[in-house]
Amino acid sequence: MILATTKVEDFEQFFKVFSTAGAEKRREHGSKGALVFRDPEHEDKVWVIFDWDEKGWQSFVSDPTVPAIMKDAGHKSRPLSVALSEQCSA
Repeated sequence: MILATTKVEDFEQFFKVFSTAGAEKRREHGSKGALVFRDPEHEDKVWVIFDWDEKGWQSFVSDPTVPAIMKDAGHKSRPLSVALSEQCSA
């Protein structure tokens, strides 16, 4: 699992591209799906939990065709992966 955050210009445009061209490209790099959350305190901030491993994530972010998809989605910045701090059971 990968947790990432990004800022977007317009959530509806972001989600349209995220769930179509973005999803297709993520699948190419091994993603099995994603959960998308809007930040309740920042209208332009989105949090995403990807069902993805680190190798697939790195392959995706280094793919030369990804920046054009992100631009079409209205990203204000590149998505940042949030590092795992700790893990516990239940």
